[in-house]
Amino acid sequence: MTENTDTSADNAGEFRPEARSPRGFADKRAHEIAIERRLIANVSKVYEDFGFEALQTPAFEYADALGKFLPDADRPNVGVFAQQDDDEQWMALRYDHTAPLARFASQNWDGLPKPFRRYAFGPVWRNEKPGPGRLREFMQCDADTVGTDRPEADAEIIALAVAGFKANDLPTVLKINNRKLLNGLLSSLGVSTPAQQLGVLRAIDKLDRLGLEGVQLLLGAGRKDESGDFTKGAGLNDAAAAAVLSFVAAGRTSEGTQADRTTVLNNLAAVLDNSPEGQAGLEDLSRISTALNGLGVDESQAIFDPSIVRGLEYYTGPVFEAELLLETRDEKGRPVAFGSVGGGGRYDDLVARFTGQQVPATGFSFGVSRLAAALALAETGAIKPVRGPVVIIAFSESDMGDYFKLAAEIRAAGIPAEVYLGRSGMKAQMKYADRRFSPAAVMLGGDELANGTVTIKDLDLGRELASQISDNKEWREGRPGQVTLPRSEAIAHLRKITQTA
Repeated sequence: MTENTDTSADNAGEFRPEARSPRGFADKRAHEIAIERRLIANVSKVYEDFGFEALQTPAFEYADALGKFLPDADRPNVGVFAQQDDDEQWMALRYDHTAPLARFASQNWDGLPKPFRRYAFGPVWRNEKPGPGRLREFMQCDADTVGTDRPEADAEIIALAVAGFKANDLPTVLKINNRKLLNGLLSSLGVSTPAQQLGVLRAIDKLDRLGLEGVQLLLGAGRKDESGDFTKGAGLNDAAAAAVLSFVAAGRTSEGTQADRTTVLNNLAAVLDNSPEGQAGLEDLSRISTALNGLGVDESQAIFDPSIVRGLEYYTGPVFEAELLLETRDEKGRPVAFGSVGGGGRYDDLVARFTGQQVPATGFSFGVSRLAAALALAETGAIKPVRGPVVIIAFSESDMGDYFKLAAEIRAAGIPAEVYLGRSGMKAQMKYADRRFSPAAVMLGGDELANGTVTIKDLDLGRELASQISDNKEWREGRPGQVTLPRSEAIAHLRKITQTA
């Protein structure tokens, strides 16, 4: 714990903790929560339209159920947040939604419809070093099909992901690869050691940043960057490196543009003609392409890209990665490349950890928190505030009952409203309403109460006109957007304001 150095606290003889958020954890205000809720609601609707049922699993799972992310026996907090139960079993906050699904499916398999199609959303936690865009707690929204090995199930997951992004007006492209392709290629080249295979994967993963020339160096002896730092390569001979480069380049035309799915398959077939496993991967992709055509997923929405290697050590077949095409800018207006905002693939080994029997599965995960961050930074970098309630200005302690009565009437009409409950004057109250991004402020002073009227200030109109008036005196005297009208007409006027807000 950070020591408190506040001498006033010491002199007072009491401890005052420093107000700070834990590293890797973020506070969310209404505008961020609203974005996440909208994303989840839209994606969940798509999932249900495709026939997936909702499933909610606990935040905690027994640590030994986390599969790939199982902590070391002596280091139970490596990668996850874990604690011991009262029976000394280690529990950990879920790392993702897939491991809980595998546990649930194994535990309830006999009673489940098969294939089992489920979706889930909620926070996940990772005990990793935080950094820019890398939090320890974030939201995901997943859909998975368990119990079928048909490539068409993978195609449906891809189509579902495309529809989810479309439902949120998010321009994306799904990039698709298949672990069988790369496995077959490396096997045919005699690349069998895990270290060398990992070196090849790392080299391919740098294609976007280093280009084919940089990848070629990393496939061979290695590469020295501009600073003079040297990165050791995979150590392939020239012929093997050339074959890998041909594999990676199969997703592009001779002009350097993205090739259509059929062309990519033809290009890969020429590279993998001596690999049975590679041919099996091509058959998977061919059937996926046929299904995608039937599902109406065109070439601009889902492409075959052999350079996608992230997650290949985890997935057993097709792998998908969603790239956001939305232009985003940071707080200073500088362009930000947001990159991947979701991914998935086929994982046929996860359920087998519990049952000993292989159960095929495929799925996709929306990175809700990353998408929310991207939307918040879209185009201008400005985060739009959430619409606040109508604010009723409090002039007099003795009239609070009238203010609350009016607030109740406004709420009964379906319009959010609140009475200002601070102790500041009118100017501060109007500033409060503006900071809440309220559509209107309602004034019920002595004159209004005596005359059976209300004064309503259209704050949205006021904000718009404020940018057009440069003279403060003219602004004050004009009172733009402010009207006084009979109390009986107040609801209709507020409804008109809020409906156009």
